[in-house]
Formats: sequence, structure tokens, C-alpha cells
Amino acid sequence: MSRVVSIVYMKTPPESFLLFKEELKKAQLEKERLILHYEQQLSEVNLELYRLKEQINSQQDMMRTTLEYASNLEIRLTEVKEEVAQTTSAYRKSIY
Repeated sequence: MSRVVSIVYMKTPPESFLLFKEELKKAQLEKERLILHYEQQLSEVNLELYRLKEQINSQQDMMRTTLEYASNLEIRLTEVKEEVAQTTSAYRKSIY
């Protein structure tokens, strides 16, 4: 008979175990929620970083193009000055 009593007694776990089990389940759900939230935030940050990299690349390309254009203008201006100087000196030589 004592064996039957101990088996019946063991089938119902103590209340503290049930509370612990419930708290553990809540903690696991909270952990999963936090992991999902963290992954979402990480994904958003990565997307923003990608956009910023694209903007930086575009700005660098624009700066490179601007510098090339300015350099070409400077070269062309130098050529025009030389042409004007040659034309002026040739004109002066032909007058005298």
C-alpha cells in the first residue's frame, strides 16, 4: 500500500515546480521575442548601412567626375591662353 501512495503522490508535481516551469516557459518566449526583435533591428541597420554606402559611392563618383571636368577645363583654358598668346604675337609681328 505504501507503494501505491508514493506513486500517486509522485504524479502531482509540487506547486513550486509548476510555477518554475511556467516562469521558464515565459522566459523562453521572451527570449525568442527578443531574438526576433534583435534580428529585425540588425536587418534594418544593415539596410541603412547599405543605403549609406550607395550614397557615399555616388558622391565619390560625382566628385571624381567634377574633378575630371575641372581638370579638363583647366587644360582647355591653358590651351586657349596659349592660342591667344600665339595669335597676338603673330599679329604684332605682321604689323611691324
